[in-house]
Amino acid sequence: MILAFDPGARGRIPVERYQAGAELYGYIVAGSNRSRNGSWATSEAAIRAMSKDVAQRFSINEKRVYTAGMSGGARVAMAVALSSKGIAGVIASSAGFPDSQPRKNVSFAVFGTAGTEDFNYSEMRQMDRVVTSPHRLRIFQGGHLWLPAELATEALEWMEVQAVRSGITAKDQSKIDRIFAKRTAAAQGSAKDAYLALQAIVTDFDGLEDIREYATRAAALGRDKRVRDAIKKDRAEEERENREIQEMLTAEERLANPSERAAALSELRDRWKRLRQTANGDADTAERRIARRVSRGLAMSASQRTKDAEYRKILDEYRPPRTER
Repeated sequence: MILAFDPGARGRIPVERYQAGAELYGYIVAGSNRSRNGSWATSEAAIRAMSKDVAQRFSINEKRVYTAGMSGGARVAMAVALSSKGIAGVIASSAGFPDSQPRKNVSFAVFGTAGTEDFNYSEMRQMDRVVTSPHRLRIFQGGHLWLPAELATEALEWMEVQAVRSGITAKDQSKIDRIFAKRTAAAQGSAKDAYLALQAIVTDFDGLEDIREYATRAAALGRDKRVRDAIKKDRAEEERENREIQEMLTAEERLANPSERAAALSELRDRWKRLRQTANGDADTAERRIARRVSRGLAMSASQRTKDAEYRKILDEYRPPRTER
């Protein structure tokens, strides 16, 4: 069973995303129409009601209960897993742990996703680096969104493999073979993408399939200068994004100082104008991705950070359109 949470109580969306994979691998998917961003008490009540309803109407394997969510819904899904002993895995789209701070080890498997223009992209990348218990992160082209249906199926396939590895379900070799064949066939793309895909295959299928060929290929690519440079470039891109956010927040803090206020307002207007110009660029560049992530993330949290009327006029002028779904 998958209990799914949307930040706007749109339970139908995750049900539709997971439908194909759920039918293929025998999952029941329940999407909450009550849990939403804001009230944890409302989400708690929704979790209890949804769990009780599904358990009364269907036969559930209690060792195979999962949670899934997007954005604030992902934080709900994580909170449920952290506070419960019986959750086998979490599929977290566009957000991670409730406090945004990744744990090193958790008792459940974690499959994370983020769009290339997702304002929580850096958080998900950090989670991937910090967590050492079974986990995987998949990046897709897009913004702050529910994972695409094909990626939802991939997430369930990964959970199937983890269920075997953890011993909570019996090994079905034909199923493992099919998933393995699909994963190995998809290990293509750039040298960096192939390296990361091969590394994940070795980690996931060690002891379940003959991975020697893939381990050898991964090791060779890991020594490739193109791969090392591409990974360094990705990290540098994250650092530039974090630096841009910090500089914006520092300028916002200066608004409270009367002697610096005028200069801070001018700087913030220039920064927001530049972000919008870069975000509206035609080409998919690192600069455009950073601008879109920074502007959307800062705009989303602006109401909690500032009540300054003049600054809010600037925000309203340059606020990017909301595309979440």
